[in-house]
Amino acid sequence: MNPPTVLTMPEHPTSPWRPASRRARLARRLRGVRRAVLTRRRPLAALLTAVAVVAALRTLSPAPDPTVPILVAAHDLDSGSVVRAADLVEASYPPATVPDGLTADAVGRTLAAPVRRGEPLTDVRLVGPALTEAYAGLVAVPVRLPDAGSVDLLSVGDRIDLVAADPGGSGARVVAEAAPVLALPRVEPAATASGLTGRLVVLGAAPGAVEVIADAAVRDFLSFTFAR
Repeated sequence: MNPPTVLTMPEHPTSPWRPASRRARLARRLRGVRRAVLTRRRPLAALLTAVAVVAALRTLSPAPDPTVPILVAAHDLDSGSVVRAADLVEASYPPATVPDGLTADAVGRTLAAPVRRGEPLTDVRLVGPALTEAYAGLVAVPVRLPDAGSVDLLSVGDRIDLVAADPGGSGARVVAEAAPVLALPRVEPAATASGLTGRLVVLGAAPGAVEVIADAAVRDFLSFTFAR
């Protein structure tokens, strides 16, 4: 009697089922991905829509207008103060809005009028020839008035009659009528011959009155009245 035949598996079988097993695992993964996508399809759709909108806006948005850097007041500045580097800050302005008469060398110069924060500094804001730009036919004349306290009553733009009184008591006369106050520099007061502390005022005067004012400043006691 022949012994029974024993079937044994080969040590390294050629697994005909392995490709099928890989395909099954791949199919399961794909089904998982599909379920995840289907579960999150609305948030994904919203995200893709937002990305498309942002991309479209960037494409359609016009390029920013060109600007130029200019110096403006970093804070409010008082009339008569001397401009320091710390008083200025750089700002960007469209070229068409840059004001005329922009001053590039304002540091160290005296303000003829108050300046607001963010305001560019132009030549008409500083003590200098441009002060008379709004007053045709006048020239800027610095005059030291003996009474600094009375000068504190003045503001840029006021019009005054400049009065010269003879210290000898021979009388007084008006040497400049309705002269506009162009600037009130804040410099250290200086003692005058009369013992009063003087204060400098920049007035607008007709060219023909300059010599008269200069002579009166040396010979007489100067004061003022507010012009009508």
